[in-house]
Amino acid sequence: MSTTRPCSPGDRGPEPSDAPAAPEGGAPVAEASPVGAAAVASGAPGGRQVRRLSFAGAAAVVPLARDFARQALHAWAWLPADTADRRAAAEDVLLVVSELVTNACLHAEGPDDMVLSCDNKVIRVEVADRGTGQPAPRTPHRAGRPGGHGMFIVQRLCLDWGVVRTPDVAGKTVWAELGAPA
Repeated sequence: MSTTRPCSPGDRGPEPSDAPAAPEGGAPVAEASPVGAAAVASGAPGGRQVRRLSFAGAAAVVPLARDFARQALHAWAWLPADTADRRAAAEDVLLVVSELVTNACLHAEGPDDMVLSCDNKVIRVEVADRGTGQPAPRTPHRAGRPGGHGMFIVQRLCLDWGVVRTPDVAGKTVWAELGAPA
């Protein structure tokens, strides 16, 4: 289901723009500034864990984002996967990361940063960019046509997705949530 809600059902809503984001569990999201820098903030045991990747000055951002996501999946015990379902869930996360970052490259001025957060039930992928466009699945979807399938893929793989815009700030954050493997 495509949505423009700023957050998923049950979320507390977006944080004020002048305060650091604090995911459920109260752990602040660590900021990173060097090229391709990553930061990690962990919540309470069993709570939400958060990782942020800055794309400032980085090249080859799609492989960089996938590698970063793969490392997070290892840290969160989604990988290595011991069953086909767990392996498929991890591959779905990597595909959604690729699609969201690629969309930021193709339809915006490239991604600014990516935030991954995970609790026991859901992993959330957020990609921020400076673009003004509104992502949407191609309608009608034509499987035989090349290109333009990114948001259709995201819509099909995710529990929910949406766009966050901050008033008086250029750009947007596209988020998507996937269920944790059983």
